[in-house]
Amino acid sequence: MGLELNSPWAVDRCVIFESLSLDSSCFSSPPVNFLQELPSYRSIARKRTTILSRDKQSGTLLKPTDSYNFQLEGELTEDLDSQSIRKYALNISEKRRLRDIQETQMKYLSEWDQWKRYSSKSWKRFIEKAREMTTHLELWREDIRSIEGKFGTGIQSYFSFLRFLVLLNLVIFLIIFMVVLLPVLLTRYKITNSSFILIPSQDVDIQCTVYPISSSGLIYFYSYVIDLLSGTGFLEDTYLFYGHYTIDGVKFQNFTYDLPLAYLLSTIAYLALSLVWIVKRSVEGFKINLIRSEEHFQSYCNKVFAGWDFCITNRSMADLKHSSLRYELRADLEEERIRQKIAERTSEETIRIYSLRLFLNCIVLAVLAACFYAIYKATIFSQEHMKKEIDKMVFGENLLILYLPSIVITLANFITPIIFAKIIHYEDYSPGFEIRLTILRCVFMRLATICVLVFTLGSKITSCDNYLCELCGYNQKLYPCWETQVGQEMYKLMIFDLIIILAVTLFVDFPRKILVTYCSSWKLFQCWGEQEFAIPDNVLGIVYGQTICWIGAFFSPLLPAIATLKFIIIFYVKEISLLYTCRPSPRQFRASNSNFFFLLVLLIGLCLAIIPLTISMARIPSSKACGPFTNFNTTWEVVPKTVSTFPNSLQTLVYGITSEAFAVPFFMIICLIMFYFIALAGAHKRVVVQLREQLNLESRDKRYLIQKLTEAQRDLRNRLD
Repeated sequence: MGLELNSPWAVDRCVIFESLSLDSSCFSSPPVNFLQELPSYRSIARKRTTILSRDKQSGTLLKPTDSYNFQLEGELTEDLDSQSIRKYALNISEKRRLRDIQETQMKYLSEWDQWKRYSSKSWKRFIEKAREMTTHLELWREDIRSIEGKFGTGIQSYFSFLRFLVLLNLVIFLIIFMVVLLPVLLTRYKITNSSFILIPSQDVDIQCTVYPISSSGLIYFYSYVIDLLSGTGFLEDTYLFYGHYTIDGVKFQNFTYDLPLAYLLSTIAYLALSLVWIVKRSVEGFKINLIRSEEHFQSYCNKVFAGWDFCITNRSMADLKHSSLRYELRADLEEERIRQKIAERTSEETIRIYSLRLFLNCIVLAVLAACFYAIYKATIFSQEHMKKEIDKMVFGENLLILYLPSIVITLANFITPIIFAKIIHYEDYSPGFEIRLTILRCVFMRLATICVLVFTLGSKITSCDNYLCELCGYNQKLYPCWETQVGQEMYKLMIFDLIIILAVTLFVDFPRKILVTYCSSWKLFQCWGEQEFAIPDNVLGIVYGQTICWIGAFFSPLLPAIATLKFIIIFYVKEISLLYTCRPSPRQFRASNSNFFFLLVLLIGLCLAIIPLTISMARIPSSKACGPFTNFNTTWEVVPKTVSTFPNSLQTLVYGITSEAFAVPFFMIICLIMFYFIALAGAHKRVVVQLREQLNLESRDKRYLIQKLTEAQRDLRNRLD
């Protein structure tokens, strides 16, 4: 920082002033007085004075240290066996010299130490080679690299996120398959020497155990199509839905496999795995966003000097990146204009704009309430009319009634973003905040519609108006196996969402591309333009599908497998659409910001999925005619029953862990750990602030030197004149 007389700063400054013939003896007598005028020198001198005074008061003095190179060489020569030369920022000649030192030291080691050193190096090389080999086994590695090369890291992050969801759903399906489905299959097909333990109908009225499964799919051919699209008919009594697992356990030779407990634990396991996996992936993006919180001037400099995406190799995409950077700079200038406008705003203008925002937010809430009410009424109408015989209505009418909630939800998800985009223009926000607020409203709309549908079904299931409903604890007449019917609703949402994506790509994007390409002379098609590949909208679509999968996996155990196939199809459909029909949106996202934003939205979807699942397992009585929980009042009651079979000492331990006496200290310890990490994060943030201050001091030093250089040139001209 210009403190040492033999530092490069001093030499560069001497060269500058020597070229101006101001001080010919610069190299012989360094300009100490001149360097002491630098802002960085004054700042460090103040800090050093403070540190010395504090050390004198505490009775300790700072010990002088040697030069950096000597210290680094000493560290390496003392501990070369555990340190890697690669991690040091040295040039090639210094690394070769240190490697020679290392080889010389190897000669004086014992044979055992030499063998340990060589085996450690061999193992590290093997690990590196194995990691290189595993990278070639990544799913869609070449496709995603090709997309990154043509369209940049922003769109590449969307496809990487889609790949993550494919892997997540595959792991969820494997958990459910291994824990729930595999024991049943091994027993049913006599692969193992085991038998089923059927659930006895004890203390349950016989009227509550009636479960008439519709067989109307065997009459008409189109009924097979309806059953395939809605999960009714021949699909209802299969491994796809909850109602098929009407057994209490699987009895092997040495033990009895408790299927109800395994079913519940598989649900808890895939929810916990999803939470841990999402949090683990989002930590890196959060760190980057925390460190990269930048000032407005720094943001401008980063866009000008470091905003280019060097992964782009396509000429048209390079032009698009140029336009994107221009758009971001215009947005920054617009935000700066709005900041100045806010600073100059009078009290009357502030009251007016806040009143307008309050009124517009009331309109937004009214739109959301209208959508939720429409979903509620459509669900009630569909549930009340779907029990009609299939031969009493035509194909289209039956399909419309079955898919009415899905149609209303899709229309709401299509219309509300347009309304929100129109409303936010009048709220006088900055461009960046407009995008974030619109996305937040769309996220809430998409995910809340699923919760409204589930809670509407729950209210309909628990609404009792006759003696049989009071006897069974739920509406047994309309929902003899309510878990299966909830799974059918989630199945229909999943299938309908895939149909909409395929239909939009085939019947909207491709014709639009053809018309814009071959009818470009028409002004209407020129104004229409190509379809934009908007990253936030596409991400919200797949997060919506993943939230459906999380909720429906309990009621339809094979739904994660369907979601895996669905996301694989979406990957190829979106890739073809991007390459041949769409153009990237001018509002591009950075890869790091995109990854963190995607995972944050996914985490919100997971939290919203846990709420209805928890309520349905803990509050709503389980069906008495189907499923593994017919002997339990609720799904969660299997846990206390299982704990009651433990030995007395283990029961005491479990009850102690779940008691308040354990919960309060545990909560306090968690709070202390949280405060520790908060303090650690604060310390890291202070380090980042100090580094930024050093960068600012460097820039001030350069500005100061330029100012002195300009003054010296001016004095030189005056002398010559």
